[in-house]
Amino acid sequence: MVQFITIITPLGNHEVELDIHQSAKLAVDLSLFDLSDYNSFDIKFTFSEPVSEFRDHDYIWKKCNKTYIANQFSPKIVKLQNGQIIQANLTIGIWEINHKTPKVLLWRFNPEFASPITNYLGNKNRKTISSAKQKLDINTNPTLLFPENEALEFSRSKEPFTAIACFTDHCDFDTPENLEIQRKFFKKQEVKITKGFFLNHFSKREDNASFQNQKEELLKWNEDGHELCYHSLSQSIKSDTESFKDFGLFIPPLNNIKVWIDHGYQPYNFSLFKSNNLDENNYLQILQEKKINTLWNYIDSGTATNGVLNQFNTMHFTLSSFLKGNKNLGGLKKTQLMIKNIIFHYYNEEDLILRYKNTASNFKKVFFQKKLKSIFPLAKDVFKLSMSIFLVFLFWNTNKTKPYKLAKYSPILFKHSIAENEFYIFQTVEMLDFKKSLSEQNLQSLISEKGVFIAHTYFSVPMKYHMGKLFSSPTEIDLKVEERFNSLSEKIKSREIWNPTLTELVEYWKGFERVVLDIDSNGFVFVKNDSGLIFRKFV
Repeated sequence: MVQFITIITPLGNHEVELDIHQSAKLAVDLSLFDLSDYNSFDIKFTFSEPVSEFRDHDYIWKKCNKTYIANQFSPKIVKLQNGQIIQANLTIGIWEINHKTPKVLLWRFNPEFASPITNYLGNKNRKTISSAKQKLDINTNPTLLFPENEALEFSRSKEPFTAIACFTDHCDFDTPENLEIQRKFFKKQEVKITKGFFLNHFSKREDNASFQNQKEELLKWNEDGHELCYHSLSQSIKSDTESFKDFGLFIPPLNNIKVWIDHGYQPYNFSLFKSNNLDENNYLQILQEKKINTLWNYIDSGTATNGVLNQFNTMHFTLSSFLKGNKNLGGLKKTQLMIKNIIFHYYNEEDLILRYKNTASNFKKVFFQKKLKSIFPLAKDVFKLSMSIFLVFLFWNTNKTKPYKLAKYSPILFKHSIAENEFYIFQTVEMLDFKKSLSEQNLQSLISEKGVFIAHTYFSVPMKYHMGKLFSSPTEIDLKVEERFNSLSEKIKSREIWNPTLTELVEYWKGFERVVLDIDSNGFVFVKNDSGLIFRKFV
């Protein structure tokens, strides 16, 4: 059944001797290989039979006519052409099968873009994407199980095998007035939020809300069952000296605030501290003293719209899906959004992003400020951008359904080590237009796929060009958006959707790290330890 096993590392491959005496399972003894120097490696299994079906992220058998990817939170279960089911004994790592080579299964540990984090480096804060630093000291040998007819799968949701809706809100535009309106609205809807807040009132806007000035109101959010999280420490940036002093000495206003969401270019941010030469051990000590264990990776899988929501469905995060989701827009607006999506999500390369930003800046200088010397850099950037965009459309049929590279492995939650201590890192989907994002069609699709989203929202954003925002005026909730949340609320109450705070989600998903399966002499798969996860058997 298994013909070859190969360990693939950055420095070379190692063949694994097969144990022909194991008929019901096949273990790979990693202790025979020195993997301590690597941040990633793969185990390659070559079968005598092709994989014909796989258990997809929606817990449905699918034909192997597309590339199959299963991350830590999706079933690692396939079926060979002869009908034999194969299941992993662990949920950790990623299974990947290219439909063009269906006899080859890769069990991947931290491949490129599977655990991406943002780093802003250098004087100009250039963005780079790197892989999380992960501990790959796996205590239990990765093993393929060959059950007679039944397999086990685990629910991602505390409401067994249902969808998950998690909201993380950035407080950039919160005011004392709209903060209270938001809270009362979500209390009426019975929708829970992981609500960002600024600890200190230091802002270019006098009416900006902060814990310093709105403590009583923010404590009401906590009492209503929402989770409060740091959105850095202030809306505006102080000097480096003052900022680092604030970061080192701030006192948590509550003892259960575990989440930190970077805001802007604050020098103590997770995405920036390396650029500012902060010692990792000192940085770790501050995070631990403040009881922070969950950080945002400053990345969105894409932008939610019609047909784009479920972060476990990589087909949502393609140019084709985004184009379909915005087909009702005018030609100019649709073109603008598509170009931005190509640059920021399809390519997601810093040089192109900077050229895009420089183009917008130089366009204003030339045509509005009459600074003609900017015409040459403008022309240069426009040419480079145009060539990159042209190449996408030249091979449109291939490119339109290719998942964005930072959404390919659905990296919603993963671990990263800072000074050898592990933190949880989460990735979001940008949610600006609630009318489209939470449409009935999207919610029904999320439910049928048992999908998941962690939304990156700005509930109080006031900009007129933001379509589908929560507020239609500074003090009024948009009626259409309210309808969308009414529908979501009903689905949460009927237990079709689980609505955890981010920490509630992390606490439940920790169980996937503890899962160990085995198989008995009769060919039945069983759970060896208590992971706290809900699971079920199926044929």
